[in-house]
Amino acid sequence: MTALRVRTVPVGLLGTNCYIVSREGGTSCAVIDPGDDAGRILTAAEGMRIDAILLTHGHFDHIMAVDELMQPGTKLYIHESDEAMLRDPALNAGAMIGRRVTVSAKADTVHEGSVIKAADVAFTVLHTPGHTPGSCCYQAEDVLFTGDTLFHNGYGRTDLPGGSEKQMRASLMRLAPLANQYEVCPGH
Repeated sequence: MTALRVRTVPVGLLGTNCYIVSREGGTSCAVIDPGDDAGRILTAAEGMRIDAILLTHGHFDHIMAVDELMQPGTKLYIHESDEAMLRDPALNAGAMIGRRVTVSAKADTVHEGSVIKAADVAFTVLHTPGHTPGSCCYQAEDVLFTGDTLFHNGYGRTDLPGGSEKQMRASLMRLAPLANQYEVCPGH
């Protein structure tokens, strides 16, 4: 099997890390957390077909380019506890910045242990609530995409609707032993 290729594209007002994941020489990719700037993401995808869009959670800064990136056959994935955030600017915090951010594409929901196969890559879902009720990480081979659960030197805020410091602590404790086993790709 060819090597996993991960490209980082910082997007939007908050510098969200969007990831394009593919196989070396592949013709398709998975996009993780397309927070804005669909044109930049498409340019970085270098003409590859987008098999799937994986969302680590439903905040506006991780979903704003979803509809623009959907192509025939593209599947959208989000944890079942965050699905409502796709259609509600109050829940996805878009209202906090005066933006009515919604996603019209239909999402398939995931839960702990779900495996998503896209672009010849298997992504395993780790449910890591705290930042949002449905925050999750995606593990693909030796890479862990942590969204806003775990940053390089910190973690995501817990003071927005649905956030929980107690759940965040438990999620971070779960991720602590994994941080040395995987290359961590955070949301910011």
